[in-house]
Amino acid sequence: MAIDPRGADLKRYKQEDPGGPVVMLNLLRFTEGGRASYDEYARAIGPFLKKVGGQVVYAGDGSTTLVAEPGQSWDAVLLVRYPSRTAFLEMVADPEYQKITHLRTRALKEAVLQATTPWGAR
Repeated sequence: MAIDPRGADLKRYKQEDPGGPVVMLNLLRFTEGGRASYDEYARAIGPFLKKVGGQVVYAGDGSTTLVAEPGQSWDAVLLVRYPSRTAFLEMVADPEYQKITHLRTRALKEAVLQATTPWGAR
């Protein structure tokens, strides 16, 4: 299972850009002991988010699953808003940001990273 976006994923993300802000949905399932590594990543990413105008809209732990198949529950959910898809791409391309991505990668056994568009923007 992919944890980090690949080059083809990022290219498609840019090509499908409807313009305007983007909120990235992060669904996270941690490895054994991975929460500590992800917490370190979350602290380290702050300056990079600020640099591109991004902000965490919501961060929370998964709780009671009401509708899901076995294995579809998540340990944590994050919503991160960026002023544009380009801002997100600038952040992930930053060589200094790339030095901290190993913290995220080793923390996760499964992840979903999905761009969202607001209703009414279609």
